[in-house]
Amino acid sequence: MPHPIKILLVDDHPLFRKGLRFLIDQDRDFTIIGEATDGLEGVKMTQQLNPDIVLLDIDMPVMRGIEALPLMLNHRPDLAVLMLTVSEDSQDLTEALRLGARGYLLKNIDTEFLLKSIRLALEGDNVLSPEMTTKLIHQIRAPKEIAPKPIPKIQEDELLTPREREIIFWIVKGVSNKVIARELDITESTVKVHVQNILRKLELSSRVQVAIYAIEHGLDTL
Repeated sequence: MPHPIKILLVDDHPLFRKGLRFLIDQDRDFTIIGEATDGLEGVKMTQQLNPDIVLLDIDMPVMRGIEALPLMLNHRPDLAVLMLTVSEDSQDLTEALRLGARGYLLKNIDTEFLLKSIRLALEGDNVLSPEMTTKLIHQIRAPKEIAPKPIPKIQEDELLTPREREIIFWIVKGVSNKVIARELDITESTVKVHVQNILRKLELSSRVQVAIYAIEHGLDTL
């Protein structure tokens, strides 16, 4: 029997943590191995407990979730971190995704959506609450005062293969590896290899960062 998915919960509201623990404990596939009350404590517990995934609030005392996120990923670059927050601020959303969060979930989601999102994040997918998806697209497409991340020295036409550009097109659409494999008539494992190559070539750490980068640099069309 496989081990349950180990979750670290980082949130400063004890009633929310208690309620979430109760709901998650109903599913034997998941277990909360620790609870932190602020970002700094969350960073330390990430290093001590080695969770599979972290559910991280944004607004907390001592250290905000946005500040804790890169510290967690510096220690564990492969760690899946989902922001779980009440903040619908588009700046918080894009900053969290740029820093490497696997997803951005609002606390009004139901338990089924949360547990499904955890599973998807652990598989390498990125997840958003439905109402945040539109905000993300608007934020990306809005005029920017600051220039986007520079294009690599090697031109993208030379850097990326035609197949990788196809993969990027479907990543921007927000579909899973399974759907991409079906659309391109290749295996899911082949899609995963292409995604890893894209991340390496563009020096990015998540599919959401790839989608943001693609839209900013005109790579979201075939």
